[in-house]
Amino acid sequence: MTGPTEELFSKPNGRVPNSRFPLLIHRSGVPGGGMDAVRAQFQKTGWLNNWNYPGIYLYHHFHSTTHECLGVASGWMELELFGKGGTQVRVEAGDVVVMPAGVSHAMIGNSDDVMVIGGYPEGRDWDNIQEAFVSEADFRAAAKLIMSLPIPATDPVTGGPLTQWLETPSSVDAGWNDFRDGLDATS
Repeated sequence: MTGPTEELFSKPNGRVPNSRFPLLIHRSGVPGGGMDAVRAQFQKTGWLNNWNYPGIYLYHHFHSTTHECLGVASGWMELELFGKGGTQVRVEAGDVVVMPAGVSHAMIGNSDDVMVIGGYPEGRDWDNIQEAFVSEADFRAAAKLIMSLPIPATDPVTGGPLTQWLETPSSVDAGWNDFRDGLDATS
């Protein structure tokens, strides 16, 4: 049985776009975790191009070409989200993080046995934009690309629609119109 789903919200932060979509944490999304179980869950729900690694990168970064899910197969890790000094969360074996494109993330603590499985909707390719090295031009290009990405067809845990993202107000309604207009004005 899966646990509760947490929703964390963000807004642009300096040269970190973040997202109008909430970051989701499915607590016990894959009960007990395990590399085979997490990978099988992601593959079953169409979150492919999978990798496994002892945690995630220790530096703040985001992706502009795809959304991402992180499933903790074993151990635990602490993440800092939404940019340096942002929200800190701890995820443990069985937890799944569904991260919208543009959301900055870094691992800031972990157990010795942490192992994470990653995946991307429909196996999309990912990029790695390091927060510390983002130029203004890179930021504008990344933000425009992020805004053009489709909402994934499925939630990597439930296999159903990503209801929390589908119900998110449009960028205009959510106050992102000013952000987008600022990008257009500088292009």
